Amino acid sequence: MKYTLLLLFIILTSFSMPETSVFICGPKGAKKYHYNENCRGLSSCSHGITKTSLKQAQGYGLTLCGWED
Repeated sequence: MKYTLLLLFIILTSFSMPETSVFICGPKGAKKYHYNENCRGLSSCSHGITKTSLKQAQGYGLTLCGWED
C-alpha cells in the first residue's frame, strides 16, 4: 500500500501544468499584465509588447488589466 501511494505521488507530481503566458508593455515600467496581446490596455504601449509568464509578471507586482478582469 505504501509503495502504491508513493508511486502515485511520484507520477502525479512529475506532470506539471503548462505556464500561462501574459503580455506586458516593455521590459520595464509596466503596471499591468494582459492575457490578450491585442488588449485595449496595450494600445498605447510605445515600449514594445513583451511576452512573459504569469508567475513572473505577478512576481514583478503587476496586476491584471482592468479591461480584462
